[in-house]
Amino acid sequence: MRLSTRIALWAAALVPLLVVLAGLLLLPLVGRDLRHQQDARLEERAAALLPSVRALVAADSKGRPKVEQNQQRKVVDAALDLGVRVTGTDGGVLLSVGPQPDGPDGPGALPREPGGGPVTVRDRGSSWRVLTRAVGGNGNGNGNGKGGAAGAGLLQVIAPTGPADRQAAAVRRRVLLVALVSAPVAALLGFALAERATAPLRRLSRRAAGLDPAAAPGAPASPGLPGSPGGHGFLPERTGTTEVDELSSALALLLTRYDEQARRTAQALDTARAFSADASHELRTPLMSLRTNLDVLAAHPDLPAADRDEVVAELRQDHARLLDLLTALSTLARGDLVQLDAFQPVDLAELVDAAAEEARRRHHGTVFAVHAPAELRVFGWESGLRIMLANLLGNAAVHGRSDGAPARVTVRLAPEGAQARLTVDDSGPGVPPEDRAAVFQRFHRRRESPGSGLGLTLVAQQAALHGGTVALTAQPDGTGCRAEVTLPLPRPDAPTLELPARRDWLSGPGR
Repeated sequence: MRLSTRIALWAAALVPLLVVLAGLLLLPLVGRDLRHQQDARLEERAAALLPSVRALVAADSKGRPKVEQNQQRKVVDAALDLGVRVTGTDGGVLLSVGPQPDGPDGPGALPREPGGGPVTVRDRGSSWRVLTRAVGGNGNGNGNGKGGAAGAGLLQVIAPTGPADRQAAAVRRRVLLVALVSAPVAALLGFALAERATAPLRRLSRRAAGLDPAAAPGAPASPGLPGSPGGHGFLPERTGTTEVDELSSALALLLTRYDEQARRTAQALDTARAFSADASHELRTPLMSLRTNLDVLAAHPDLPAADRDEVVAELRQDHARLLDLLTALSTLARGDLVQLDAFQPVDLAELVDAAAEEARRRHHGTVFAVHAPAELRVFGWESGLRIMLANLLGNAAVHGRSDGAPARVTVRLAPEGAQARLTVDDSGPGVPPEDRAAVFQRFHRRRESPGSGLGLTLVAQQAALHGGTVALTAQPDGTGCRAEVTLPLPRPDAPTLELPARRDWLSGPGR
């Protein structure tokens, strides 16, 4: 059921109910007001009749019939449409005119003593408002309704409550009529207002329905999707309705996160495929070598010790190469998939010292000299920076030998303006200028190199992830090789580091 229909039905049910409830509250007030009006009329009429009634009672008590007749005519003329009953000092009825209880219990139902105000009496299913006033037989009655002297007469002004009841019944009928009429009117008005109020929600629904779930993030915008920047992109529209605007913003945020998650998933799948393809391609040669050497050992159990040691040494080398290759591929994949929440403030100087100590342990005979400040903090991924430093120093130690002499590696770290500058110099033959860009591609290595061809690729990947650069040059004196890495230093006024939009060091071109 549509929301506008629901609102119309609720309006059709609630508005008449509210009218009836308002009528139930209003009817007692109307009845009280009508009764007050009737009582005020009785008070006014009693005040006008009292002088003539006093004279009538006095004439009766003194035995003056002509005066009594004259006063009766005056009372009848002044009574108008109200009932009047006058009782003499002896309790006899001197005058009874106008509407009043006339049943067997009618006169007996009237009050026998003066009261403070009008009272209601009932006779044969009818009700009456009666105001009783004491009238002194000698003309000295106070007429204040608080009682008179002994033997005083009574004036009773009587009015039927039927007119007031009929007015209250008319008000009740009008309330019910308004309730009945208000049901369809409220339904129509509620439906019209709900249609207008839900129009932005229907437009939002049509925009959401026009999204193409098959479109890749960043693809051209789908037809019928106004404001879409492309793919699943969804720009919220300002409609002036707070709830719809909040829903539109929430939907845009949800789709943005969906696009980002879809992009990460696609990237992860590409990385997994690339890892599988590269591993199967690069591991083929060392695995075949392992198989060949194992076959040799199995086929020649009496192989001389020297030859056996040579085969075992090759097996060890192939095993180390397999391990290094798998480790490098795994590390490269981790770099392609790392997220910004893994980054934090890191002391780069401390990492350089730790990397140098690890390199000394791994590469015996290589001389490492480190020149770094006591502390130099960058915003980075600590594991990635360790990988970058380990590969820089390891590459320098392996390729920095010259004429059989042990390699000499010099590491310098210093801040330069808004950047941290790291240089690693070795004493080797260096890299020809035409190969200095190609060495950062995957699996690019010299023929005699024992490495996997991924070390400098990992260095380039980490430099890019941290918003920096890496380059190979010769040392200032033209000898050896210098690897230079620059990383941005954190600044309070700088925006947060953003990772590269596309990371394909493992899955992209570069073999």
